[in-house]
Amino acid sequence: MESASRIDHNHQLSLREFPYIVRWRDDRCTRCGRCTAVCPVKAIAPSVQVRRVVRSEGPFPTPTAVRTVVHVVEQVNDMERYCTGCGTCSLVCPNEAIEPEYNPQNKFLHYKNKGGDGYKRGGRRNDPSLSTLDRLKFTRISMLTDPALDAGRHEFRIRSFLGRILPPEELPLVSSDGELLLDTKRKTFIPPVREIFPIMIGSMSIGALSPPMWEGLAMGVAYLNEVEGMPVVMCSGEGGMSPRLLRSKYLKYFIIQIASGYFGWDEIIHALPHMVEDPAAIEIKYGQGAKPGDGGLLMAQKVLKLIAKIRGVPQFVDLASPPTHQTKYSIEEAVAKMIQSMSMAWGFRVPVYPKISGSKTAKAVLNNLARNPYAAGLCIDGEDGGTGAAYNVSMDKMGHPIASNIRECYLDLVKQGKQNELPLIAAGGIGKRGNLAANAAALIMLGASAVAIGKYIMQAAADCFGDEYNRCNLCNTGKCPRGITTQDPKLYRRLDPDKVAERVVEVFKAADVELKKIFAPMGRSTELPIGMSDGLSIDDKAMAERLGISYAC
Repeated sequence: MESASRIDHNHQLSLREFPYIVRWRDDRCTRCGRCTAVCPVKAIAPSVQVRRVVRSEGPFPTPTAVRTVVHVVEQVNDMERYCTGCGTCSLVCPNEAIEPEYNPQNKFLHYKNKGGDGYKRGGRRNDPSLSTLDRLKFTRISMLTDPALDAGRHEFRIRSFLGRILPPEELPLVSSDGELLLDTKRKTFIPPVREIFPIMIGSMSIGALSPPMWEGLAMGVAYLNEVEGMPVVMCSGEGGMSPRLLRSKYLKYFIIQIASGYFGWDEIIHALPHMVEDPAAIEIKYGQGAKPGDGGLLMAQKVLKLIAKIRGVPQFVDLASPPTHQTKYSIEEAVAKMIQSMSMAWGFRVPVYPKISGSKTAKAVLNNLARNPYAAGLCIDGEDGGTGAAYNVSMDKMGHPIASNIRECYLDLVKQGKQNELPLIAAGGIGKRGNLAANAAALIMLGASAVAIGKYIMQAAADCFGDEYNRCNLCNTGKCPRGITTQDPKLYRRLDPDKVAERVVEVFKAADVELKKIFAPMGRSTELPIGMSDGLSIDDKAMAERLGISYAC
């Protein structure tokens, strides 16, 4: 028995192997139980300990040993209930008696593959190093050589276009008495184009996000358009949309996504005859930056009644999307079938474009799209692109950085003379360190017409705990302690959609001001400096050469 006990203890893990170690202060704790009640993964639990205390009292003290039973809060020594470092326990503790502390010497990944399945998580890439985007500087500052603008007084128009823009010679226009008029005799297909704010909210589905979070984002977008006059658009993500929203006038501010699982498309098709407005665009998802070559996954614990109804599936089943659309085997076929059929469904009034993962094959996709008149653009999702559930090996070891990927695609369009025709949308890691406007401006100057944000808006609008140190990252499990990525009413009731909407508005208004501050010294006010790479510099010669920008140190 004694030998078996030793063997059993030998196979236990010490807390030094865990990513976060919970520091608990006995002298401050009042044993109220709040911390153990709110921990989303049950990493801490109430327990009792027998303590031996040596006392020496009285006029002739003789040391005596006294054993007492005390109530404590212990960290669970079980890798299936590891502390994620979210810090929810610290928020509810009235006496600052408990706090998770990051353990840089952890061996977490060595032990999370039990059962023969790789570790899956939500969140973002665990890489705290400085990204290429955050190393870029804006060094073209007009002073006396060029007319600079006053960002505070000058009138700006920070707008971009979503949709294919025909070159001047292909436009069906005629000049008459100094006016440009539409030539009705020319049978030319005019692609639909939307004017949008150059920062858009990327694809996060109803299902991946909680109802209050999605509602808050939608209300914020509607307010920005209706009240502030900022044409911000938001992508639905895979999983459909609320039937009420599909039939409302606010649909024009949303991009509907169709992905390989086709979840939610029954509701969309049934709503087509009743739509009072066209959507801003249709996005066909072929890949995500966080897990290139892999499909989507909404885990069973998030498929509750509302999600099951919108998506047209049973409750409590994993919803896995295939890695690609199963009836398409090449980009040519995808363009011919998907883009044209979606364009036809809305009478060629809505821009339709694909979204792909950042990779070395992005240029091949772009070159095929450039030849097709119905393709409205291309969205490239870089390696830092968010996800609801992905294998850790995909998130941390696969993908292509967005800066160089968008740059080489833009330069490819330049060689074809089509850089002003097919818009590129960049996504993945934008605002990772909070520099939203700076990252967006840098990508625009590298060649993007617009950028899409996801994780940034979750952190800015709803105070997401996640970071690059594997903190929290419970997005896929339905246990989000903030109520952002869960379908559990006990958790998502913590989130106020009105406050989320308010923060969305504040974030975009602030980004608008900062973009003006960046573009004003470059003398740009009425059009975006798309591809204006001479305004950028970096302190690394290899990066400067790769991006085709100047080296400055």
